[in-house]
Amino acid sequence: MIYLFLAEGFEEVEALAPLDLMRRAGLSVTTVGIGGKTVTGAHGISVLADLADTEYADDTPEMIFLPGGMPGTLNLAASEVVQNAIATAVRTNAYLAAICAAPSILGDLGLLAGKEAICYPGFEERLVGATLSKKRVVRDGKILTAAGMGVAVEFGLAIVEELLGKEKAEELRRGVLAD
Repeated sequence: MIYLFLAEGFEEVEALAPLDLMRRAGLSVTTVGIGGKTVTGAHGISVLADLADTEYADDTPEMIFLPGGMPGTLNLAASEVVQNAIATAVRTNAYLAAICAAPSILGDLGLLAGKEAICYPGFEERLVGATLSKKRVVRDGKILTAAGMGVAVEFGLAIVEELLGKEKAEELRRGVLAD
């Protein structure tokens, strides 16, 4: 199962565009609301998550997905549930995906050391030990990072490609006219 964590102040497009693409591709994605099921994004759009953080419990996630946004990224970083989910993902060799400011969470944990990564401009110093990329979307091992909202569709397609293959991602790309 893929878990997409939503905290108050998340960037709506960074969460929902990849979520939509992953579900269209047939991936199982569960949204988890930090502090409850109803979570409001940075631009006032409220979303009903599948689970509240108190309901989250998975010892073998396939992927943990962290959208950016402010103060969403700070709220994700402050969540013990998110921190434990990341630790579980690392321990079980699951994927980690983060976009915009959210790669800073992985950087602060030392998870980007020796990896190529990207983030929203201004958060580079938080990607501790990473090689900063000029690419919009970066895949390095089991960690995927992206620059920001403008590449949310590209990021969702990269996740689909990573998990289901290039052919499925290209089929989806054509289907949603993302050429």
